[in-house]
Amino acid sequence: MMSPLLIATVVATFAAVALLAGAAAYVVVQRQAPERKRLHKAVAIGRGAGVSGPMALMDRPHPVIERIASFVPKSPSEMTRLRRRLMRAGYHGLAAAVVFSVAEVVAPLVVGIPVLILVGGSRGILFGLFAALIGFLLPGVVLGRLIERRRQAISDGLPDVLDLLIVCLEAGCSLDQSIVRATEELSLAYPPLGDELRMLTTETRAGKPRVEAFRNLEARTKNEDVKSLVAMLVQTDRFGTSVSQALRTFAEVARTKRRQRAEEKAAKMGVKMVFPLVLCLFPALYVVTIGPAVILIVRSFLQMAR
Repeated sequence: MMSPLLIATVVATFAAVALLAGAAAYVVVQRQAPERKRLHKAVAIGRGAGVSGPMALMDRPHPVIERIASFVPKSPSEMTRLRRRLMRAGYHGLAAAVVFSVAEVVAPLVVGIPVLILVGGSRGILFGLFAALIGFLLPGVVLGRLIERRRQAISDGLPDVLDLLIVCLEAGCSLDQSIVRATEELSLAYPPLGDELRMLTTETRAGKPRVEAFRNLEARTKNEDVKSLVAMLVQTDRFGTSVSQALRTFAEVARTKRRQRAEEKAAKMGVKMVFPLVLCLFPALYVVTIGPAVILIVRSFLQMAR
């Protein structure tokens, strides 16, 4: 059995880490700049709209968080790549990269120290180092999953946004007005896409050329559908062709791709259900159906042996 001192040490370690993480999250969320709140109001961002999550528009992080993040030294190029990845996941705040670096410091401790204490000895050191390595890689894996999920959400919402853009354009609105209207109407249904379109609108209102704003949208999302859409919009803006007709054709293609993705997921469900059935359902089914017969056979052999 584990000694009371060892149990108390493990509990105290987890409590300290949880307290530190909670305090850091509270400080970070509370330090939102007033000017960024005014920016939200200026571009008509509703309560549920905007970048996903409370970390989306964080101001400069707390000095304690910056000091913890300094334990993971990164070159300027690495920080730039990290910020781009965080932007693709929906975290556009100034402190997002610092908080991610803190997670890379805290996660190995949270995973490695309990393993080191519970296993103990030389094996505990080996398993603790392995667990710490897993904890160090875990934030990057989670970030990759968030990027892929956001990219998928943008692709799924693109056909509906394009349909609303077509309606607004045919009603006499300009392209910029149509984007603003579509963003307001579909932000709750597709928050990631609404967030990116809002940033596009903010850039154009700030005086940035429309083509450059479209290119920035493509760079932020790294989505093939958005890349094709941006290329089409740039061409129509350059040559003066009909935007609504081009959007209608592109919307049909995007809707076909979305339906094909849904059909692909449905086709994969049968294969994905094999492992839960084999590991969870079939053993219980065998125990219920074959178990009584096995018990009777064992009893019969025991009686014959006597």
